[in-house]
Amino acid sequence: MNHSINRRRLVQAGSSAAVIGALGSMTTRALAQDTGELRVLVGGGDYGKAHIEASIKPFMAATGIKVNAVTDDFGLAKLELMASTKSITADVGLLNQGSAIVANGKGLLEQLDYSIYKKEELDAVYDFCKKPYGIAHLIYAFYMVYNTEKYPPGKPRPTNWAEFWDVKRFPGVRSMPAGNKGTEGPFEEALIADGVPIDKVYPMDIDRVFKSLDKIKPNVRKWWTVGSEIQQIMTDKAADLMDAFSGRSSLVISRGVPMEQNRNQAKLQWDYWVIPKGSPNAKNAQKFIEFATRADRQAAFFQAFPEGPTNRNAFKLLPDELGRKLPSHPDNVAKALPINAQWYNERGADGKSNAERMRERWNEWILS
Repeated sequence: MNHSINRRRLVQAGSSAAVIGALGSMTTRALAQDTGELRVLVGGGDYGKAHIEASIKPFMAATGIKVNAVTDDFGLAKLELMASTKSITADVGLLNQGSAIVANGKGLLEQLDYSIYKKEELDAVYDFCKKPYGIAHLIYAFYMVYNTEKYPPGKPRPTNWAEFWDVKRFPGVRSMPAGNKGTEGPFEEALIADGVPIDKVYPMDIDRVFKSLDKIKPNVRKWWTVGSEIQQIMTDKAADLMDAFSGRSSLVISRGVPMEQNRNQAKLQWDYWVIPKGSPNAKNAQKFIEFATRADRQAAFFQAFPEGPTNRNAFKLLPDELGRKLPSHPDNVAKALPINAQWYNERGADGKSNAERMRERWNEWILS
């Protein structure tokens, strides 16, 4: 997939670099000379700006450590390239959980030093967000979204995935995420719609997934692949019911489009702060990640970018009305399904991962 930040980002700013302090040339020679400075890939657009204002600038002010904030995405391919060329061009970046699991398995990540965290901060981070190789910064979700003109207040509205699948009771055009990458497709939703309890979804029955998808396929007008398509579909009112990213749909709704989110049975995904193996600034990188994970820094970030903090203490610093809309609010997490990236990365006797199997099945199924 495009790195998950691309799909969540509200405004895409391309791969230009915005620098806090003096950003040197991104050549291997220049980077080798800049080992006293921390290089953090923060992503672009509103996402990168939120990092700069909420974490980068305050971190420099608090520590005196110079930070080059690069408004570009990180990703497994970049990490592998750095390792193969022995040119570490970033000290800190964000990886989605699937990529982080793979990277850690290949020995590409430093282990985090949790001894430098305050107990009250670390204890407040969701357990599923803490791994030896990374700590999650952001939780986002796949929400059901419905058009309030098609399903007005006081009239029946779909409240779970079984009802989303019920095209007789809830007629209307659907839009859902494509499964062409083998991960984050509408796979878990298909099982829940077919009656699988939310805590029994994994390990997934792949045959059952696609039998369930057979039932909804004729009513899906668009299988979207990137977050910008969600915004366009919602703005154009091209679908009555959607399976959509939380942040993208929140932004469109905030602009007055007549749609609402249903947070029941949401599917959660998250990104980890990680440190590439061999970073010359690993010690300062550890300090930055600890700083950025604090409740006050997360609260500042998520007031600017509508996804979910991983530190539950951040909700004490956010307006309650805003906090309850975010996917990681404890009330929303209690009825949600965290994506199990470990299952997607598991390999069978044939050497194929479950993600590869899902991708192959999807590519065959979508053409049938």
